[in-house]
Amino acid sequence: MIRVAIFDDNADRRDSLGMLISSTEGLELCGLFEDANHILQQVASARPQVILMDIGMPGVSGIDATAIVKGSYPEIQIIIQTVFEDQDKIFKAIKAGASGYILKSAPISKIIDAVRDAHDGGAVLTPQIASLVIHFFREQENKNRVPDYGLSEREKEVLGLLVTGLSYKQIADRMNLAYNTINSHIKRIYDKLHVHSVAEAVAKTINQGLLNNR
Repeated sequence: MIRVAIFDDNADRRDSLGMLISSTEGLELCGLFEDANHILQQVASARPQVILMDIGMPGVSGIDATAIVKGSYPEIQIIIQTVFEDQDKIFKAIKAGASGYILKSAPISKIIDAVRDAHDGGAVLTPQIASLVIHFFREQENKNRVPDYGLSEREKEVLGLLVTGLSYKQIADRMNLAYNTINSHIKRIYDKLHVHSVAEAVAKTINQGLLNNR
């Protein structure tokens, strides 16, 4: 079971999301919160694996809450919920440690897929947001020393596709491999890079130039 907590100041949406999570096989609702003003205490009591985080809440914002959670619980995956595709705010959330974002207007199936993908370590990103992440870290790239993390050629290929913003399913289709095979590759990549999310993997890849010589 994937333990999911919801932070949203809109009571109707909060309750609707809670019912959706509670009624979906394989998911367990562990917390409903109207704000993130006591985020560490709230997370400690709920013990979520995935958080659906409203980007705009009174008091502590979703972006600030994301940074606070990732500072103490790096293993928790956070999906930012937003009304509009505000690239600047979404990018700030990704830099704060979010696994990605989902529009509040997204269909139910997309929300469920996003939760499962985030739990598996996948990115909930569009190519446009992925390109912003790449551009940011490319500016800080250190080309002089490229650490050797022992990635295989196949793992580098998978990592390269992650960097472009493709989902697990899209990578599996592109490489003509099973979803579970891609999942196994990505878990090994995370272990070797010592990261916990796609955003961290992309950041380290671009910042350290891990694919520069491919």
